[in-house]
Amino acid sequence: MLRLLLRLAISAVALWIVINGIPGVFNGVPGIAGPRDVGSIIALAFIFGLVNALVRPILIFLTCPLIILTLGLGTLLINTLMFWLAGQIGQWFGVGFTVDGFWPAFFGALIVSIVSVVLSLFVPNDREWRRRHG
Repeated sequence: MLRLLLRLAISAVALWIVINGIPGVFNGVPGIAGPRDVGSIIALAFIFGLVNALVRPILIFLTCPLIILTLGLGTLLINTLMFWLAGQIGQWFGVGFTVDGFWPAFFGALIVSIVSVVLSLFVPNDREWRRRHG
């Protein structure tokens, strides 16, 4: 349960960085997401995690020939689509963000991926987690 909360926090931090740092990605209205937006960013991180856990594997499987043909660069397009889809689903629930086109979605997905990988380096992997916590 603690690892799930850590992953959720990592996604929330990554989304907060994107919303505040990428022009064209807005959380409701343009501007810096402040403390009052923490709940919506956490809800959005949860939606983002669900989209990546449920929809992304299906798309990866269906587009496997494209991914192989592009030497893996097709996953960038899938990540862009997942980023945009999470924002749209979030908007349906009133916690999403608006993306003003392909390039803001592309760079937003890229930054979320990079920040998530960097922050995940500080979370122990499954084997180490079991060793520490039984």
